[in-house]
Amino acid sequence: MAATHVLALDQGTTSSRAIVFNLLGQVVAVAQEEFTQFFPKPGWVEHDADEIWRTQLAVARTALRRARLKASDVAAIGITNQRETAVVWDKETGEPVHRAIVWQDRRTAGFCDRLKESGAESMVREKTGLVVDAYFSGSKVRWLLDHVPGLKKRARAGKLAFGTIDSWLLWKLTEGRVHATDVTNASRTMLMDLGRCEWDAELLELLGVPEGLLPEIRSSSEVYGETTLLGGSIPIAGMAGDQHAALFGQRCVAPGMVKNTYGTGCFMLMQTGVERIESKNQLLTTVAWKLGGEPVEYALEGSVFIAGAIVQWLRDGLGLIKKASEIEALAAQVESSEGVYLVPALTGLGAPHWDAYARGTMVGLTRGTTKAHVARAALEGIAFQVVDVLRAMERDAGMKVRELRVDGGASGNGLLMQFQADVLGVPVLRPAITETTALGAAGLAGLAVGLWEGEKALNRVWQAEAKFVPKMRPKVRAGLMVGWRRAVERAKGWEGAE
Repeated sequence: MAATHVLALDQGTTSSRAIVFNLLGQVVAVAQEEFTQFFPKPGWVEHDADEIWRTQLAVARTALRRARLKASDVAAIGITNQRETAVVWDKETGEPVHRAIVWQDRRTAGFCDRLKESGAESMVREKTGLVVDAYFSGSKVRWLLDHVPGLKKRARAGKLAFGTIDSWLLWKLTEGRVHATDVTNASRTMLMDLGRCEWDAELLELLGVPEGLLPEIRSSSEVYGETTLLGGSIPIAGMAGDQHAALFGQRCVAPGMVKNTYGTGCFMLMQTGVERIESKNQLLTTVAWKLGGEPVEYALEGSVFIAGAIVQWLRDGLGLIKKASEIEALAAQVESSEGVYLVPALTGLGAPHWDAYARGTMVGLTRGTTKAHVARAALEGIAFQVVDVLRAMERDAGMKVRELRVDGGASGNGLLMQFQADVLGVPVLRPAITETTALGAAGLAGLAVGLWEGEKALNRVWQAEAKFVPKMRPKVRAGLMVGWRRAVERAKGWEGAE
């Protein structure tokens, strides 16, 4: 019998997961294992790359066992991953030379500030579509080369390899035979020319990264190599960073289609097709994906720093709820927030404001304000932030969004999703299969090996489980947005203000 399943490896910031999908895109089995978070200094975040590999291999084996499948039943493996985390390892031994520096890590902020002061930002922005920031992995590699004794010399001698987590897993799965990345992950390094999809000599010189360290850039859907570590030979045929994989899994395949992931923060991507749109509204331009020999497709991306995390704060910081799941029932006790706005800028404001000095703000309180109003204002604050990003995307792309496809933990909150539809004025669609990131990786891998015959077959896999249609009158919506903008202005620039 021909292989009819795909194994998706979903390597995240706090856990490694493996999900087995069948031809209908249904989840057959899941396995998950958390791994250690290291915080050596304030603002520093590290992972043990070996532990990531061990947990990822373990959950892959567990998922196949739970699905009662052999390697011969698996048509391909797809990899999706936390994006900007940097690993450097020895090519000969396969051992990491230092812990991985995680995307959240801020140790290179000073270096990035100096780059900006030197006038490099416009060149970086033009070539990469990114802002100069410690978020991206290029400056993390530079830090390792500067601070780990002997590393620079070994790098110049061609003895070391750098990669984001996709490259690291591919290297380990192929037992050192393949050192490659895909265009989506490469586009988040601050080292790749977005137009050519190649490593850029000027950027490498700017960041002091030898080209010999770097993986080969390949498409997001092709056979990169094979692994024999799961009981037989299985091709590894799909790779994409987590947000790009989710965009693909949500089948946002036409220009103007948008998905938003509601997690700790929010990550919104708009597919822009083969057109690379330079943002005028503080968004990032990034690769959406590249399918085999097809032209590369692009996306606009905007990030909200605090989304689901505001609910955790209401639970842990204020004690308004005992479990995060209680927020919807509490907020539903009132029909509106009665003029209360909560701007969840606990760590500053992300796109399109980019104000690191903004702080969380609650306005409009009266003697009649209850914890239900605060809970509702917190959920509404998440939705208002999403509106800000989406409107910036519409301005950049010159097109109106017709619907928003959603995933992530907070997308299960019906009150939030209805309010989101109301303040956006377009339907919000929640898919039947919510594992959209892993499904995207599985789809990329399955396409490469012919398990699905073209993208139309994959489109049939995606089904909406719920559709939230706007019910709010335009005048009410406009009034709410005026109040939100006033609240945001009060939150901006708070830290360090006289």
